[in-house]
Amino acid sequence: MRFALMTKDKPGALQTRMDNREAHLAYIADTGVVEMAGPVLDNDGQMCGSLIVLDVDDMAAAQAWADNAPYAKAGLFESVTLRAWKKVIG
Repeated sequence: MRFALMTKDKPGALQTRMDNREAHLAYIADTGVVEMAGPVLDNDGQMCGSLIVLDVDDMAAAQAWADNAPYAKAGLFESVTLRAWKKVIG
């Protein structure tokens, strides 16, 4: 089942994102459940959030993945939304 994890960074937190980026990318590679992912950009082209599509068994697994992500552990996010998502195109 797919889940969309949508996050918004805290204002002024770009350095926190950059400091944890390597661990974030390693977590994605190591867990093997991310179908697609990428940063959300602000009007200046700077990273300010994330959109991650997870392919996991259920909401509990998606929530556990999100809770254990390096960015979450670093306190990067102002808000987090996790929703079941159905792929239709692409």
